[in-house]
Amino acid sequence: MFTDKTFQPAPIILEVCAASLASGIAAQQGGADRIELCANLNEGGTTPSPGTIQSVRKFCTIEIYPIIRPRGGDFLYDEGELEVMTRDILFCKNAGCDGIVMGILHADGQVDKDQVSRLVELAWPMGVTFHRAFDMTADPNQALTDILDTGCERILTSGQQPTALEGAPLIADLIRQAAGRIIIMPGSGIREHNIAALVRETGATEFHTSARITLAGRMNFKNPLIALGNDGKEYELSVTDARQVGLIRTAAETALNTKG
Repeated sequence: MFTDKTFQPAPIILEVCAASLASGIAAQQGGADRIELCANLNEGGTTPSPGTIQSVRKFCTIEIYPIIRPRGGDFLYDEGELEVMTRDILFCKNAGCDGIVMGILHADGQVDKDQVSRLVELAWPMGVTFHRAFDMTADPNQALTDILDTGCERILTSGQQPTALEGAPLIADLIRQAAGRIIIMPGSGIREHNIAALVRETGATEFHTSARITLAGRMNFKNPLIALGNDGKEYELSVTDARQVGLIRTAAETALNTKG
């Protein structure tokens, strides 16, 4: 039987960074393929609570990759912090997660290959994404080579720039260097209006976004004198929006199918 193979569906993979059960559910409803589950997005993401991990796993059927980051700040960890990361990885494995997201550096900005390799082995059979600690490395091309040696399956990067669109030239270079041996996933500032440009300029097919919107909180009483470390935004909610997820996916798929 004749089969027309001239058209293949766009192999876009969309990962959504979610910081709550509600955001995880919204990511799935909007068409995400994978959830990067975090807490404290204002600090770049830290390890979510056990209850959050278990609840998202219960209500979401798509892949879940919690971030393993014991604190905000840099990515140079002491023995106590590495012990925390070890225990969190084992918890994620027992909770049925599909993978984890982590990154560890030396003080000189090089990838800590020994510790990353150890945690990749510990996490198996879960997958491992090396997160945007990559963007803090001294030499991104050497960092890519080092991460390849650790067994990570992908690297999340903004191309060492504030946003992925600004870092598109380096991201494209990294994809060429990787040559299919590891996935390079752009992330930071990706929205419906700019993902098509990233598809065209980088050649990437996996993308990372938070697709967040800000909603008013549901409190009737508000104390204007108190701020609890959230820049005075205690009465606002920042959540993933299912509609935004869908729009971002559609824009990426359209750009990939019309590319060239």
